Amino acid sequence: MTTPETNLNGKWALITGAGKRLGECMARTLHQHGASIAIHYRSSEKPAQELADSLNGLRAGSAFTAQADLLNIDELNALVKTVTDKTGQLDILVNNASSFYPTPLGTVTEAQWHDLIGSNLKAPLFLAQAALPFLRATHGVIINIVDIHSQRPLKDHTVYGPSKAALAMLTKTLAKDLAPEVRVNGVSPGAILWPDEGMPEKIAETIIKQVPMKRVGDPTDIARTVLFLVKDAPYITGQIIAVDGGRSVGW
Repeated sequence: MTTPETNLNGKWALITGAGKRLGECMARTLHQHGASIAIHYRSSEKPAQELADSLNGLRAGSAFTAQADLLNIDELNALVKTVTDKTGQLDILVNNASSFYPTPLGTVTEAQWHDLIGSNLKAPLFLAQAALPFLRATHGVIINIVDIHSQRPLKDHTVYGPSKAALAMLTKTLAKDLAPEVRVNGVSPGAILWPDEGMPEKIAETIIKQVPMKRVGDPTDIARTVLFLVKDAPYITGQIIAVDGGRSVGW
């Protein structure tokens, strides 16, 4: 009988986009429970290295950074090789890195299409493929960070929403194809962090009114759900958990 892990000691996690925001919180949470972390970044070298230094200060040799442009398949394969050459294994893959911005119909460009589909669908697929031999060897776990707007459209996001809907289906498809060796689940955040550039007050108020819990969430809400799926859910695969204060119930 498979039992939950008491801790993640000896396990290595690769988290994409791990230098900031939700990725950083997930990295710190998994690390706190024993995992070692490969911190992927594309351009945020400074915060990624600061995170690695912080984690290594808590436990020597438990974190390092790895740069890659996730839109480039060759770099995806190279990222997995860089990580596994250093660690010798891979137990957890968290596909967190994502592009998010509006693309109103009539203004959509091919470059936007390639960026949004590339980061939100193509990269998770090809990273999973590259990592598969290592994840199978460790009976590992893939966690995809989806979005509640994979189910309900967000106005003027004509590419982002479909890209996340495709990621939700990819999550279920991989779960079916990779069982029983590898579990694959998703987490769909709701209003957790406003964009770095801020959120107009009226829009923020409107969103909060749609949330039964009447408040935004916290990055730790996402991180704890990822931890649960990695550590305490050996019989859960193919599921996507909405962490949104109830917003997706019926806004």
